[in-house]
Amino acid sequence: MYPVLLLAGERTGCRHDTDRELVFRQESNFFYLTGCNVPAAFVLAVAQPGEQPPAIDLFIPEADEDDIMWSVPPPPLAAAAQSHDVTRVEHTAALEATLAARLAALPGALVHTLPRASPLYPALPPACTARALAHDAVAVTDFYLLAALQNARLTKDAHEIALIRRANAVSSRAHEVVMRVLGHAVRHGLRQGAHPAPADPGRPLLPGEWLIEKEAEAEAVFVASCRREGAVHQAYCPIVAASTRAATLHYCCNDREFAWGPVSHAHAAHDDDDAAPLALVPQVLLIDAGCEWNNYASDITRTMPVGNGGKFAPAARAVYALVREMQSAAFALLRPGVHWDAVQLACHRALVRGFCRLGIFRAGTAHDEDAVLASGITAAFFPHGLGHSLGLDVHDVPGASKCTDPVSGAVVVLGDGARPGDEARWGHQSLYRYLRLRRPLECGMVVTVEPGIYFSPHLLRRAGVHESGVVDVDVLRRYEDVGGVRIEDVVVITEDGYENLTTVRSDIEWLEGVCSGVL
Repeated sequence: MYPVLLLAGERTGCRHDTDRELVFRQESNFFYLTGCNVPAAFVLAVAQPGEQPPAIDLFIPEADEDDIMWSVPPPPLAAAAQSHDVTRVEHTAALEATLAARLAALPGALVHTLPRASPLYPALPPACTARALAHDAVAVTDFYLLAALQNARLTKDAHEIALIRRANAVSSRAHEVVMRVLGHAVRHGLRQGAHPAPADPGRPLLPGEWLIEKEAEAEAVFVASCRREGAVHQAYCPIVAASTRAATLHYCCNDREFAWGPVSHAHAAHDDDDAAPLALVPQVLLIDAGCEWNNYASDITRTMPVGNGGKFAPAARAVYALVREMQSAAFALLRPGVHWDAVQLACHRALVRGFCRLGIFRAGTAHDEDAVLASGITAAFFPHGLGHSLGLDVHDVPGASKCTDPVSGAVVVLGDGARPGDEARWGHQSLYRYLRLRRPLECGMVVTVEPGIYFSPHLLRRAGVHESGVVDVDVLRRYEDVGGVRIEDVVVITEDGYENLTTVRSDIEWLEGVCSGVL
């Protein structure tokens, strides 16, 4: 039985009931097979007898004379044939006839498609599947292709790693640009609303004159830096959360100003309270953002100090240092064959030891680390998974990252991972509830390593943290205003360990040096 692959590419959509075009981004599986970024394209791949390579036909729309005045047209067939590694390029009008000819020459063919009834994938023309089904000796199935593609995409080749490396380099520089804009303001004595006045009061501020006083301004600087280097898309909606809003994991509002307060107690007796000078209150700014490069993603989080002269307040500094310890514990384990569950557990163990050192966990807890982990209380502070696969999507290949039983939907733990009923060894199941990756690592996998500590009132209340007896509530209150700290890097698993593809530094000395304007 000869396998035949038939896939549709993404179309340029419009917003709801309007002709306002949405930004086009190719469907990832289609791009993986074709490298084609042309909207409304199709691909037909047919296995050949013997050792011959498959015949791959790419179909792209013909340029429409009425559309050329509005939009960039598809490339000519000859240009597309030069830029794509395919057997033949035709216009989409030839798809049905080509499919009919291919199937007639291959009795017993099995046509593989992506899930046809799912709104998650571009739809194939009904006539194409009807033509295939009309052949008595041809079958059509959508059961196998998606799983096969996701398993193939789980590990990356050298070309893919190079694209991910480029995306990370661009995003790393964008993170540093935000930090340096913050540091520039500190060096020049930022006060609320004190953007430098342009020489001509009637003109807007130029980018070199921008300051960052709110989340939206930090996002704008980040995205502008990526765009300036040639990145077309962000890999996901940037998360730019200041102060306690950093406790919300996917905070994408990015619409609040930084917190401000009096410069010092010396101004307390100021005659006009409204005129009293204000300075930034010490707080964290968590930025989780990354661009794509040729559709391959990056995903970087940096938590930086705002206020306090660009230095962390003592509580925030202690939490940040602990998250760095958690990430170091994870890095120490990364190599082929290590189960991701074990790396997750190592981070929770580091959290327990750190909380004991800070006094958040009561004295004596350190002597019963396994019991604390078995209780699940650490999941209230570190609720999410340590990381995920990354590639053409930021949360890449979910079907291959965490396998589920097709009947029950239950997670199938591959290899030596955490299983229910083994809390004494692996800790409470809540430590693994939100993992996007649950399998042994393999050479060529690209994953994020993103531990975090959060003081979310919702999570602490839901877990009964204050009533647990494990936590010293008075000490905990000194840290709750930190909000949250996360540090995230992208790594590729190598034969003997890993390589960090994220280049922006995260050590406290460098971070504070840049954010204070010293470096």
